[in-house]
Amino acid sequence: MRDDAVAARDAVSQDDAGDMIDRDASPTDFERLTERAISRRGFLEGGAAFGVSAFVLGAGGMAASPARVGAAGLDFTPVAANGLDTVTVPEGYSWQVVARWGDPLWSNGAAFDHTSRGTGESQEAAFGDNCDGMALFAHEGRSVLAVNNEYTNLGIAFANRESGKPETEDDVRKSKATHGVSVVEIAQQGGVWGIVQDSPYNRRITPDTPMEITGPARGHDLVKTAADPDGTTALGTWNNCGNGRTLWGTYLACEENFNGYFSSSDPDFALPAGFKRYGIKAEDRGYGWAMTDERFDVSKHPNEPHRAGYVVEIDPLDPASTPKKRTALGRFKHENAEVTLAADGRVVVYLGDDERGEFLYRFVSDGVHVLILRV
Repeated sequence: MRDDAVAARDAVSQDDAGDMIDRDASPTDFERLTERAISRRGFLEGGAAFGVSAFVLGAGGMAASPARVGAAGLDFTPVAANGLDTVTVPEGYSWQVVARWGDPLWSNGAAFDHTSRGTGESQEAAFGDNCDGMALFAHEGRSVLAVNNEYTNLGIAFANRESGKPETEDDVRKSKATHGVSVVEIAQQGGVWGIVQDSPYNRRITPDTPMEITGPARGHDLVKTAADPDGTTALGTWNNCGNGRTLWGTYLACEENFNGYFSSSDPDFALPAGFKRYGIKAEDRGYGWAMTDERFDVSKHPNEPHRAGYVVEIDPLDPASTPKKRTALGRFKHENAEVTLAADGRVVVYLGDDERGEFLYRFVSDGVHVLILRV
C-alpha cells in the first residue's frame, strides 16, 4: 500500500529498525532465482506485468492492480532479508492490520480478551486464527473478504491453561471456532481499513457448519454415518490451506491436514490402511475435539474421516447459502484449487496435494459452460 493511500498500524518503521537490517548481506537464493526468472522470461520488456495481481488498498477503494515494472526492473527497491518482528515493506509503502484473530464481526461480540484468549461464544462471533488462502470479492460497491483460518497455535490460544491445550468443553468449542472460514466485509474508515461490523455479509463457517456433500461421493456407503445415514450432509470444514476462486464468483476453501483432529478412544482399534496413508492415528495433534464431539473418535465413527479432505465451495455474497463439498475434485490434502476456462469453454481446475510424495491434479469439466458473471 502506498503511504498516501493508508497509514500503517502497529508497525515498526523501517527507519527505526534500520540498524537491524543488514543491507550489505549477500543475496538470498530466492533473490537469485527471482532475478534469473525475471531476466529469462522477459518480464521487464515492454512494461509487462507479473502473471499475478497484487491487491492495492487505495484511498478511492480496494481493487486488483498488477505489480508494475519499469525498463530497468521493479519500480521499488527490494527489502533486504531480516529478522524483524514486523512486516517490512519497500520505501514509499506501508502496511496495516485489516483483521486480527478474535476481532468481533458483530457489535454485540466481545472484544478480544488477552488474558483468557476468548471463549467459545466470543470466538464464534469473531475473526478466526491463522490466515491462509483468501480472496476479495467486490459487489455493489462493497468489498467482501473470504479468508481460510487453517489451524490454531495451541500454546497461544490456550496459554491460560497449564497444559497449553484444550482442557474443558468450552475450550474445545473455542478451538473449533478458531478454524474454518471468516467472511467479512471490509471498508476504509478514517483512513484505516478494517472490518465492517454487523455487515449482512459477515459470516463464520466452522467445523460445526452444515455442508452439502455433492458429486460422486454423495450417498456413498463410506460417507454414511449414524448422524447422516444418507451420506449427504457433513458438518464443518477445518485446516483449510490455500484456496481458489471460481469464474462465477464463489470461493473455494481447500481442506488440507484434516487428519490431525481425529483420535481413537479404543487403543486396540485397528486403523484401516487408508487412515494410515492420510496420517490418521489413535492420537490427534493435541486438539482434543473427540473429548466433546465423538464424531472425531474414529473407533466409534470410522466413516467420519471420509467426509473430510475436499474442496468446499462457498458463496461469500449469500450468507444464507449452504457450503458444498465438491467431491468431484478429489479427496486428499488439498493445497489449492486454481480455476480457469479452456479455449473450448470447459472449466479447468488445477489442484495440489500437499502430502509428501503425492501429486498435482487437473480436473476438466465434461460440458462447455456458459458463464454469467455476477457484478
